[in-house]
Amino acid sequence: MSTLATILKDNWEWREKICNLALFDLKKQSRGAVLGWAWFFVQPLVYVFCFWFAIEVGMRAGRASTEDAPFILWLTAGLIPWFFMSKMLGAGLDVFHRYPYLVNKIKFPLSAISSIYTLSTMIIQLMLQLILVVVYVACGQAPDIHLIQVPFLLILMYGFWYFVSLLFSPLCAMSKDVKNLMNALATPFFWLSGILFEVRTINVSWIQDILYFNPITFFATAFRDAVCDKLWIWEDPMMCIGFVIVFVVTAVLGLVVYKKTNKEVADVL
Repeated sequence: MSTLATILKDNWEWREKICNLALFDLKKQSRGAVLGWAWFFVQPLVYVFCFWFAIEVGMRAGRASTEDAPFILWLTAGLIPWFFMSKMLGAGLDVFHRYPYLVNKIKFPLSAISSIYTLSTMIIQLMLQLILVVVYVACGQAPDIHLIQVPFLLILMYGFWYFVSLLFSPLCAMSKDVKNLMNALATPFFWLSGILFEVRTINVSWIQDILYFNPITFFATAFRDAVCDKLWIWEDPMMCIGFVIVFVVTAVLGLVVYKKTNKEVADVL
């Protein structure tokens, strides 16, 4: 608990620097491009269109939700959270190599460095949620009470992946094998986590149970439940229990790793 208190204190005391550096990171990514911040939308839109065209038009395998929401809305509701999670599975797991000057020169709190990238990526996610809103309206969907879950899910997603970054960033700083392993798992995570299929339709119960402990599956399914299927998050207790267990384990391991390595990372880098 003392480590958690230290992390919360560091993030609060450095909150202005974290916000400024997160915005600077976004500006750096869009620097030199004529369209600027518009590029944050272009790649996701291309991905959504390609998957929609291949699955619904090409293979004619589009899936309608229980509330008959169009497949394009169902697909977008799962892909947009994935864009955030995929970045966290990439650069988000190795933030110390991304911002080495904050470790070696400024002596920035290591826990706050994870916050910088998580926040900048979440800002992009919030912008991408506008795409989901546009698709939602374009599909003729009426406002629904279940949509109030979306802000809660965004906060939950930020918190969980922050702890993932806190857990793996020190390990990646000390060993490239960890980074290479996670990079190798990124593609399997996409195809096996229910981003492009409905987990609840899997007939093999033990496979379904395993997927319920996959946080990527949880977020993709939860967003679709809120946007397309008009379900509350607690209506699937097994999925919630699986995610809570993974969240707690990840947070505890993240705190332990941070406590044991925060004084060694600077020497390694």
